[in-house]
Amino acid sequence: MGKWESLRAGLNWLNLSTLSGLALARCTGCRIEPGQQGLIYASNYRPRLPVAGAFTVGNVVFFRKHYSDPGNHPCLLEHEAVHATQYALCLGLPFIPLYFLAAGYSWLRTGDPASRNVFERRADLLAGGYTERPAEKIMPRLARGLARATHHPKQQPSPSRRTPA
Repeated sequence: MGKWESLRAGLNWLNLSTLSGLALARCTGCRIEPGQQGLIYASNYRPRLPVAGAFTVGNVVFFRKHYSDPGNHPCLLEHEAVHATQYALCLGLPFIPLYFLAAGYSWLRTGDPASRNVFERRADLLAGGYTERPAEKIMPRLARGLARATHHPKQQPSPSRRTPA
């Protein structure tokens, strides 16, 4: 493990994000093993959320069942290692709300939570399995979304409320 990887691992232990990741791994029944670049692999993550095939909490990288050998996915591992660094730079768990703010901004611009998410872009979208979508101006996109949300088709009265003929 290199100096930076050791520093990152130490910072993520100090800021409690790695400890939080290990607690999540234990609560969800993941198999835990040491990995490359000072990362810890948590395999066979089963809960529905987050939807991603892999995600990171501190220095703990969670993998779904279809990643039977995480070491065979070097691009994805590099992507998740960048997220581990982002946890260290964000002082740990504050990364999570910052990530969701960035995902919200990305969704407003593209309809996709990753395409304009600064954290995903810095970690290499394609390496993380994402497709980059083009950005749109926010106001027209919001207007379309609001129009869809407020459009209610005419509702037919329910059978119990109909007046007798």
